[in-house]
Amino acid sequence: MYEELKKVIEESNHIVFFGGAGVSTESNIPDFRSQSGIYSKKTYPYRAETMISHDFFIRHTKEFYDFYFHEMVYEKAMPNPAHIALAKLEAQGKLKAVITQNIDGLHQKAGSKEVLELHGSIHRNRCVDCHKFYTLEDILSQKDGVPVCPVCGGIIKPEVVLYGESLDMDVMEKAVSYIEQADTMIVGGTSLVVYPAAGLLQYFHGKHLVLINKEATSVDSQADIVIHDPIGQVLKTVVK
Repeated sequence: MYEELKKVIEESNHIVFFGGAGVSTESNIPDFRSQSGIYSKKTYPYRAETMISHDFFIRHTKEFYDFYFHEMVYEKAMPNPAHIALAKLEAQGKLKAVITQNIDGLHQKAGSKEVLELHGSIHRNRCVDCHKFYTLEDILSQKDGVPVCPVCGGIIKPEVVLYGESLDMDVMEKAVSYIEQADTMIVGGTSLVVYPAAGLLQYFHGKHLVLINKEATSVDSQADIVIHDPIGQVLKTVVK
C-alpha cells in the first residue's frame, strides 16, 4: 500500500489533505474518542462534551477555563512527521490545502501555509466585549483564572468552535472549493464521525481517495487506498 500511495502522490498535482485528532496524537496531544482520549476523563464533575460547550462557557466560565487549559491547550507541543511531510508536499507544489479539525496550530508550526481550521484555533482569542485580539501567550499569563481583557475588563474567549456553536461558513465554503478541485484527497487521523466536517467527503469527485487511520472508518469501502498505520509513519515514508 505504501508504494501505491507513493505512486499516487507522484502522479497527483492537486492534493487536499483532511485531518483530525489522530494527526496530533503523535505530538502527544490526546484525541477525543479513543480509550485514553479526552472524553474518557473522569476527573471532572461534568462530562467533557458538556465542558467544551457554548452554554458551559457562559454559565461556568472558570470551570470551562480550568478544563480548557489543562486538557485542550498543549503550548509546548511540536509538529510530528505527519505535519512536516504535509508542509513538504505543499512546498513541492503538490498539496494545495490542509483542512483540519484540530485547534493546535501545529500545521502552521511545521511550515504549512494554506491551512483551513474548521474548529478554530487556540492561538486566536478575543474579548467578548471590545473584540480586541489576543494570542495564546497573552492569555496563558492568566491561566489560573478567567482571562480578562486588560483594555475593557471583558472576558476573553478562545476562537475555537464549542458545542452549540456554528462552524465558520467562509472556512467551510473554502474547504468545499478545494475539495471539489482536488485530484487526490488524503484523509488522515479522523474517525469521520464529527459532522458537518465529515460530510465534506461528498464534495470530492477526483481520482484517488486515500484513508490513513489507525482504526477502520465507515468510509473505508469507498477509498482507493486504506492504511491502518500511524499517520506520521506513513507520510514520512511516502513523502520525500
